[in-house]
Amino acid sequence: MEVEPMLMRTDPFREFDRLAQHLAAGAAGTWSKPAAMPMDAYRSGQEFVVSFDLPGVDPEAIEIDVERNVLTVKAERRPIAEKDVQVQVSERPLGVFSRQLFLGDTLDTERISADYDAGVLTLRIPVAEQAKPRRIAVRADRPQEIQS
Repeated sequence: MEVEPMLMRTDPFREFDRLAQHLAAGAAGTWSKPAAMPMDAYRSGQEFVVSFDLPGVDPEAIEIDVERNVLTVKAERRPIAEKDVQVQVSERPLGVFSRQLFLGDTLDTERISADYDAGVLTLRIPVAEQAKPRRIAVRADRPQEIQS
């Protein structure tokens, strides 16, 4: 029986935070109180894949940190910095976005990879070698026969 590595513990209040931010429509996150970012997480073979929606975020404005078993992703969507721009409509939230994942001990945090394409940040977290199922060989010591 294979034991599934734990990717994260859920935060029961995360959905309340997300609802409050949705109702505040347009309230930007700050570094001290970042807004939530949507994500998907799933297992694919011998790795976990976590994808975050970060459209319009410059890859240079994304920070990924791992300390012990806590993975933190922070990103900042900045306003248009061009001169002589008159914004007509601004509905996309600006500011800081963050998400923390509590990784199980069965994941290899030393080999996490990160790719950013089409506004989606994808992290791949391999299952640690010691957590992968393996077969144990059984030895049988047979008593030697007594010769008469």
